Amino acid sequence: MRERFTSLEIGAGVGGQALGLERAGFDPVKVIDNDPHACRTLRLNRPQWSVLELNFNDFVGADHGVHTVDLISGGLPSQPYSVAGKQEGTDDRRDLLRAAIWLATELQPRAILLETTPSLLMPKFVGVRTSVESELKHLGYDWSWMVLDAQNFGVPQTRKSCLLVAMKPEDFVFFEWPPPVAEAGLTVGEVLRDSMASRGWPYADAWASLANRVAPTVVGGSKSHGGADLGPTRTKRLWMGLAVNGHSLANEVPAPDFVFDPSLERDGVPKLTVEQVMCLQGLPADWTVTGGKTARYKQVAQAFPPPLAEAVGTRIATALARGPR
Repeated sequence: MRERFTSLEIGAGVGGQALGLERAGFDPVKVIDNDPHACRTLRLNRPQWSVLELNFNDFVGADHGVHTVDLISGGLPSQPYSVAGKQEGTDDRRDLLRAAIWLATELQPRAILLETTPSLLMPKFVGVRTSVESELKHLGYDWSWMVLDAQNFGVPQTRKSCLLVAMKPEDFVFFEWPPPVAEAGLTVGEVLRDSMASRGWPYADAWASLANRVAPTVVGGSKSHGGADLGPTRTKRLWMGLAVNGHSLANEVPAPDFVFDPSLERDGVPKLTVEQVMCLQGLPADWTVTGGKTARYKQVAQAFPPPLAEAVGTRIATALARGPR
């Protein structure tokens, strides 16, 4: 039987990272997010988890009976470091990277796993990384930064994440980043063909033959703006190349009378449902996301794909199991 470890999940969102880590052997003592929709989603799917609706910048472990854990994990807002944003870094009120590291000062976990945008590795933010690394060194951790793409781990989507793994040296010596998995390379058509056909749409095979690539990165999860669509103009064009209308989301998959005609552009190709986007994010079909369509989509669009979280989490769990107690 695989050894189980404790974790504290911060910025949990819809629960993609926590779910992947659960599969890898981690049981969260607390799961934290400041979005009420996300917290309802987490409580509905995992009633045994202790979910806290608050900004983890305000979390003090001792106030909640948490004194240490094996792993601090979480997804951090990408906006402070996004190429599409103002790139204000630690001057951005949404920056929680340093707050996550400071939390390790209190809890002294054996390992840390944080996920954010690859833009953090740009030269512009070398000062931020140097500051974080200095604090990790002061706390006695070794660390590694890595950009991994979810499409190499069985997720039918180009989705790159910047990951920081830090561990005590006696554990870190056993840590290795996971290699790509053999079943990588699934296309949108392969994954969603049966779903598109589920109401009797006769063009599902024709559509799947055009949707023959991995999806572009799912975007549109900002809490401050945007609605239930697949992102900005450039991203919508990429979706159109897969015969998908990205200007809004559907409530249902195509009905039998929906005529498939890509020459009509968005009027002749189907929209995706939130459930289909979940599938492209690697979220399981039985994971219920709460709220209206826009709230549900925003939760899903921000998700860290569980298969990638599981792959990295398994390597962390293996290192902890091999390290000294």
